[in-house]
Amino acid sequence: MTQENALRIFKSLSDTSRLRIVRALTQGDMYTELLAERLDLTPSTVSFHMKKLEEAGLVISRKEQYYTVYSLDRSLLEQPLFDVAAAEPEQTDEQQKREDEYRRKVIDSFFEYGKLRAIPVQRKKKLICYEVIAERFVPGRVYSEQEVNEIIAPIHEDHCTIRRDMIGEGILKRNGSEYVRVR
Repeated sequence: MTQENALRIFKSLSDTSRLRIVRALTQGDMYTELLAERLDLTPSTVSFHMKKLEEAGLVISRKEQYYTVYSLDRSLLEQPLFDVAAAEPEQTDEQQKREDEYRRKVIDSFFEYGKLRAIPVQRKKKLICYEVIAERFVPGRVYSEQEVNEIIAPIHEDHCTIRRDMIGEGILKRNGSEYVRVR
């Protein structure tokens, strides 16, 4: 179940009349007029609420002669409330796309011909730039301080600050005069 479906379910159950209808349908399948009579509602009010419950997937309808008979989707209602509340949003792909666009924008703004024009002040942008620089290091390989400087220096003249910041952010790990790319 997605977060959007869970939201529709919670919204549809946030009305007293709809809760009464769901409670009545737990007794068995019913048609609009019978529900209206039992719940002291008008048939048009019941129809309105049934449409909302159907949209949420809580109720299923079927035609029998002249009547529309409604029943509960028990499989949906038998799901633990925790599972419904913990549903994942559908928009994770969209969010990832926005994050990728932001990353590309930062890289385009701060890098020109493979050189870092300026070290960003904002931490989020700085991390993106440092991750780009870190791609030049092989994860797990041990580098001397001179090798680290030789890799960073062509990208930006202040290689000492970048090296220190990358250690501080956990991108590089320093052990004496040896450096290793962590992430």
